Amino acid sequence: MLVRDIMTTGVLVAKSKDDVRSVVIKMLSRHCGAIPVVDDDRKLLGMVTVRDVLLPLYPNYGDYVHDNVHSRNFLEMEEGYAAILARKADEVMSSQPLTVGPDDPVLKAASFMGVHNFRRMPVVENGKLLGMVSIGDVNRGLFFGVSPR
Repeated sequence: MLVRDIMTTGVLVAKSKDDVRSVVIKMLSRHCGAIPVVDDDRKLLGMVTVRDVLLPLYPNYGDYVHDNVHSRNFLEMEEGYAAILARKADEVMSSQPLTVGPDDPVLKAASFMGVHNFRRMPVVENGKLLGMVSIGDVNRGLFFGVSPR
């Protein structure tokens, strides 16, 4: 089975100069944690993930720690979220994301996702975004032979 057999097409995308707020709205509307960023020719430029949006709230590893020595003012940190949402997609996106091709075996995509702890990956051919493949797509394809198209 190939990635093209299970990938999702008709993917919502963002442009590099879209504000992060609009990208997050797209994520929420599709119940997904990542939106590909493309140019006018659908060339994949990067991915914006929920993690990319939230990570700027935590300037360093110590900010994840909450104890008597390393306590943080989380309400104050949350106030910074509006500034993050006003940033542009290309300021927070992960550039040069790991991709798979439409003719790659499904298990290759599943392996990449497992090793890198990804829930979804862009499917690209000649640099252009064709769709996305998710863990759910892999499971439906391998176990049920069902395509999400």
